Parts: sequence; C-alpha cells; structure tokens
Amino acid sequence: MSVRAVVFAYHDVGDRCLRALVSNGWDVPLVVTHEPQPDEALWFASVAATANDLDIPVLTPHTSDRPGLTRTVAQLKPDFIFSFYYRSLLAEPLLQTARRGALNVHGSLLPRFRGRAPVNWAILKGERQTGATLHHMVARADAGDIVDQLAVPILIDDDARQVMAKVTLAAEIVLVRNLTTLADGTAPRQAQDLSRGEYCGRRTPEDGRIDWRAPALTIHNLVRAVAPPFPGAFTDVNDKRWWLQRTRLLPDKSVDAGVPRLYGDAGHCFIACMDGGVLELLAASTAEGTVDLRTLANQLAHRPMAFR
Repeated sequence: MSVRAVVFAYHDVGDRCLRALVSNGWDVPLVVTHEPQPDEALWFASVAATANDLDIPVLTPHTSDRPGLTRTVAQLKPDFIFSFYYRSLLAEPLLQTARRGALNVHGSLLPRFRGRAPVNWAILKGERQTGATLHHMVARADAGDIVDQLAVPILIDDDARQVMAKVTLAAEIVLVRNLTTLADGTAPRQAQDLSRGEYCGRRTPEDGRIDWRAPALTIHNLVRAVAPPFPGAFTDVNDKRWWLQRTRLLPDKSVDAGVPRLYGDAGHCFIACMDGGVLELLAASTAEGTVDLRTLANQLAHRPMAFR
C-alpha cells in the first residue's frame, strides 16, 4: 500500500520535491500552494502547474482559511504532511492531522539560517557552504528534529540564483534518499542545538542599499546576495539610482583607503572601497536601462565618480 502525503509547496524546491514524491510512488491527494503576489518576479517553477500536470487537486488558501484547510486535510487522513518552501508556518492543529509525521525541507544547514530567505542570508554573511535540511515541523519555525541534510558549496562569485539551484538539487536528493526510511518508520531524528544557529527575518528591497563604509568583500556579498531576479543592491548618485547587479572581488588589487569611488581603467569599471579593496563592476543599471560599462569606463578614466 502506498504512503499518503499532503504537500504544501512553492518555488523550485516545491516543484522538484513534489515530483520526487510522485515519482517514488507516494500518494499525493492534495497540493497546497500560493497565488503569486502581483509584483512578484516569477523566475521559478509553478507548483500549481506541476500539480495540474500530475492531475493532483490544488488549493491556494488565504491565511483566514486555516480552520477550513485543517478540516480538509484531516479528511484526507495523510500519513505525512510535507512543506517544501511553502511560505507560511503551518499551525499545530494542521501538523497534527498527519498520522506519522510532518516534515519540512529548509534551504540551509540547520540550525544555521533558520527563518526567511536562508540562501540570501548565507551569501550575505559570506558563508562558503549552505545546503538543504529535512526536518520535523514543530510550532517554532525550523526548530524540529533533523532527519538528514546535504551541504553544497558557495563559490566566491556565486549569486543567489546560482546557489538556489544547488540547494534545490540538494533538497531533492535529501528527500529521495530518506523516503524509504520515512515510510517504514526507521528514519533517524537528531534534535537541533539552536544555540549554534541564528534566526533570520524577511528581507525587503530597502535592505539592498549599499553602505559604502563597508569593506569590499561585504559589498560584494550584498551585490550577489540580492542580484536579479531579487530586488538588487543599489546606491544613489546625483539623485539617480544605480543598481549594481554583478561585481568581482579583486584580492590582488588594492588602492589607498579613502572616499569610495567608481573609476575607469583600460575599458573596465572598478570600485575603490573604504578598506582599500577593489571590486570590478561587471553589470549595472539605472531607471533608463543597462549601463554601458565600457563607455562609462572611458568617461571615468580621468574623472572618477564618488560614492557616499
């Protein structure tokens, strides 16, 4: 007899993990997902479309629908509930409808980076690895016992979309390799030591504002943590907003510390930072469109632009 699971899912992780369950013979009678927000950049897979393709009923409830949703799920008598990048915390009455367990796949190596936007936060903090964790859900976000986790590297120039692709693959792997032991009741459980991690909150577009007092590496990490399709790192120059979309840290190049500035050299644009570190600017835009960096470099060769 197949194992039954109700799936709460969104994003690429939700798409791949839902497909993995079905591919491995699990019975999924219901998928719960989100309606995209009006201003949301839809660069990731649609869980609703995936569920429709797999002929699975889909619900997209609002928060106010929770009591009715709990009744609906309970009537399906699921063995398990899974949350795969679903954006809302599942309340305890809903978790308790799963007869054998309620589990989440989180995009970090718990207990590190519990909460919102774990991939973006890991890059912002300069981590050299992150990963995916399969864990039991409890009332507190991302605090339940760990079943398994898988690490992936973060390279020095990886942006959030690139790391998210690695985490998505890790999520699929860590789920699939534990499905048999979950089904037969032998899956491991390890309590988290929450003192070894941190809880991260939601990020907003304003959090992308560049602090030019920061070291070059910190600025580079911000740029890649919020690079497109995320809102982006920005600064205001002469009442014009600039979005810095891609940079490269040049550890073998330094300048005299002082006022941060954008300058040109041999057709390339560089940023001299307060700590003497140097970034090469590889992509930027304004409200008028993409900045032609080669032309800008020639303009700045003898007249750098100050950042404040």
